[in-house]
This record gives sequence, C-alpha cells and structure tokens, in this order.
Amino acid sequence: MSLGRHKLGSQGLEVSTIGLGCMGMSQAYGPADEAESIATLHRSIELGCTFLDTAEVYGPFHNEELLGRALKGWRDQVTIATKFGFRIVDGKQSGTDSRPEHIREVVDASLLRLGTDRIDLLYQHRVDPAVPMEDVAGTVGELVAQGKVRFFGLSEAGIANIRRAHAVHPVSALQSEYSLWERNLEPEIIPALKELGIGLVPFAPLGRGFLAGDVKRAEDYPEGDFRRGDPRYQGENFDLNVAAAATVRDIADAKGVKPGQIAIAWLLANGPDFGIDIVPIPGTKRRTYLEENVAAADITLDATEMLGLDMALTPDKVSGPRYNERTMSLVDR
Repeated sequence: MSLGRHKLGSQGLEVSTIGLGCMGMSQAYGPADEAESIATLHRSIELGCTFLDTAEVYGPFHNEELLGRALKGWRDQVTIATKFGFRIVDGKQSGTDSRPEHIREVVDASLLRLGTDRIDLLYQHRVDPAVPMEDVAGTVGELVAQGKVRFFGLSEAGIANIRRAHAVHPVSALQSEYSLWERNLEPEIIPALKELGIGLVPFAPLGRGFLAGDVKRAEDYPEGDFRRGDPRYQGENFDLNVAAAATVRDIADAKGVKPGQIAIAWLLANGPDFGIDIVPIPGTKRRTYLEENVAAADITLDATEMLGLDMALTPDKVSGPRYNERTMSLVDR
C-alpha cells in the first residue's frame, strides 16, 4: 500500500493523493502522545502519505517543533504545508495578524522550528480584514522569490479574496472544511477554483470524526477536546446527525470497509467530477487510523453509491453549525 501523487493548482505543486493533518498531535483532540505522533509521521512517509499539514498556531508552536524533530533526515521526502495569520499572545491565539512584517517574522520562525530552509506550501490561515489581500499576496510572492516559500495557499477564504490574492500572486490551493458533512463550498467556491485552476485541500474530511462511525455526545469527550464545543455533537443535533450519517455506515458495511474510508473515497471521487484537484488531509495522531485513511485511496464508489451519499447528507439534513459563533466569525464567507 503506497499512495500515488496528485497535482494541486497550476503552478507545479505535486503532493501525495491523501495528506496528513497534524494539528491533533498537539491540540484539540485530547492529550498528546509525542512518541506515537512521531511514529505516525514516520509511518505516513513509509506509506507515501508525504503531504504534511501544520501551522504555527497549533500548540501554539508545538506542532511545528514536533515535525522539525520527527523529520530530521526525512525532509526531502515530504511536502510541508504551514500557516500564518494569527496574533499569538502569551501562548494563546488572539485575533488575526497578516501585516507584511508579521508574515515575514512568522515564516522565519516557522523555518527554524521546522528545521528547514523552505516551506513548500504557505497558507494564510484566516483572512485578516485589517490588511488588504493584495498586500498579503505580494508579501508571500516576495518570500517565494527569496526561496523561503515555494507555493501560496489560502485557508477558509471567500471568493472575493481568492480572486484578489490570485491576481497578485498565483494561489495553488485553498484549504477549507469540506466533506460529505460540510458542503458549503459547492455552490460558488468550487466553480471558482475550477475557473482559476486552484486545488482544494479539505480539512476535517471525516466531519470532525462524525463520519468515522464511532462518535459520542459532546459532554462525553474530555475537557480540552474540540468536540465538546462543536454544536453538531450537542443535544438534538447529535441525534439528527447520527441518523443522517447512517447511509455512510451502511455503504461501508456492504463493502467491508470503515465509514471514514467511504467519506475519504467520496472526496477523492469528487475531484474528477468537479474538474478540480482535491487532496484531503484527514488528521490523526495514531498509526492505526493513518493506515485506514491511506487505504481509502483504493476504494471505488460507483454512481449509485455516490448518489446515495450525496442525497443522504445534503446540507438541510446536517443539523447545527460547524463552529460556534466566535470561531465562525473568522471564516471569510
């Protein structure tokens, strides 16, 4: 089992067909286990899952430092994506900051933590309404010219800012939450990505774990776990969403695979259907789940299965917003 390669965008970036989201190794999903996280990173490389996604704010800083330690001797075998765009005060995220001087500072610090001389894909983590997108794209373009960055990406940006950025420096990828569970990109943003030749990197492709089939109510997760505050895991929303996800479980059972693998296979199949490059980055900190996620690349869904999944999880059948109000305010929609 070894993954193939996939293009992202029109500027020459090529990555593994499925990537690895590394955030959970440092925050949001319970206690960290550094030894298992490093073992997972090494196993990922062995499997050809070499597109690794991190950010300065994960931890903060801890996640990039973890990758820096884990990737000694492996750097040339992986594609590293990281992100700038938040102000970090006393070890906590405190609003957005994409001022050009801050971008340059963050990139230099990220390079040190990652133990590398270049970032393969640099995303603006969230749009900063106080800084013109043209200034952001121009600054990243300067970093590309200096060799510190190879390709430019945006995360959770809306159409207007995608176009403004792309007009100044080509955008290779948009990272955004997208899954069977969260379809907000389909009406407008995916057609724009096709028009502009920009790839899509879906994070949370398993619906924050909901589509993996083994879920609990929000209150049953430990303190510090992101899902305790996810509206979709709470109260009546939880019951309705378990029912909506039943089709994913049914198709997985019929094929003898895991529900989460069906969710990833659906995303991979949508790339050709939509005419764009789609490279999901399921997050995990355990080798077992990594191997399941990577194996999804070998699963084929026929037209009947794709239609059944599409119809079972239309937006009106998923209950609750994907973020609380404060976090949702950072999404550029």
